[in-house]
Amino acid sequence: MSRPAAFIKSSLNWTRWLRTARADARRGPVLTTRHIYILPTRAGVLYGTIIIAMLLGSINYSLSLGFVLTFLLAALGIVCMLHTWRNLAWLEVSHCQASPVFAGEDAALEVRLKESSGRMRHAIYASCAACLQPQSTDIPPKQSGTITLAYPTARRGWSEPGRLTLFTVFPLGLLQAWSYADTDCRVLVYPRPAASGRSSASSTDQAGKGSRDSLLGDQDFAGLRHYRPGDSPRRIDWKASSREQGMYSKHFQGEPVSSVWLDWHETTGPDGEERICQLVRWVVDAHQAGGRYGLRLPQLTLAADRGEAHYQRCLQALALMELPA
Repeated sequence: MSRPAAFIKSSLNWTRWLRTARADARRGPVLTTRHIYILPTRAGVLYGTIIIAMLLGSINYSLSLGFVLTFLLAALGIVCMLHTWRNLAWLEVSHCQASPVFAGEDAALEVRLKESSGRMRHAIYASCAACLQPQSTDIPPKQSGTITLAYPTARRGWSEPGRLTLFTVFPLGLLQAWSYADTDCRVLVYPRPAASGRSSASSTDQAGKGSRDSLLGDQDFAGLRHYRPGDSPRRIDWKASSREQGMYSKHFQGEPVSSVWLDWHETTGPDGEERICQLVRWVVDAHQAGGRYGLRLPQLTLAADRGEAHYQRCLQALALMELPA
């Protein structure tokens, strides 16, 4: 695309030239008076047209009561304009985040608005360019309100929803005030897991499909048994032995734990993205099985572990993985 054509295309999106509220070092974006725009809605245009028609009719027929009613309705529209503007002014976007999701799922984008002027805010809507539909909330004085937006995702990695649009039509729906807020909100999108039923990464070799580490522990209490010569004094249950029913020792039972290695070189697929999806499927299955598992990638190796934190680390590494050349 040539430069003149690109400039014309960007100029057609006139909203890019409007002021956008941005965060500073102390707080999030604040919707000051310089960032709020207001225009009549369709109902407002019809309302103004009716007022003009009533004014012309009152002038033509010299209707005193017609003038009173016309000016009363016009004053109502002016007061409505003030309340619509005040309903949005000085709101702060104090927080914006979303939990990671798999590609193809809708992320729940949580936008928190803070009210600091001591006024009740009614029907505050929020949206973004890629969000499915606007959502609204009421914000009590000196408190915060949260709006949850559905944000569709398509590809793995970091996804930026872009600037937020905050608007309101309170109280009568005759006018719409809106403002733009630029946040640093990002959504981490995990790769989509491959279809279940593919070959598992479990094996007994050391090449990466699986290596089992025998882990005998003494952390699980299994019960009491009679004291045997040679038992450690630390394992003697002195409370049970004090009942003069004999000496008892605490019995612990170790649990064998298998450590499964999920290796990039053991995956198969027509391209790198398919191989990443296959690794994601193995990570999900290993996490659901509850065992220890590690992840080997060309640029990164995550030691074998278990738990939710390890699960999130593995998925994040796959989401941000750069495909080898």
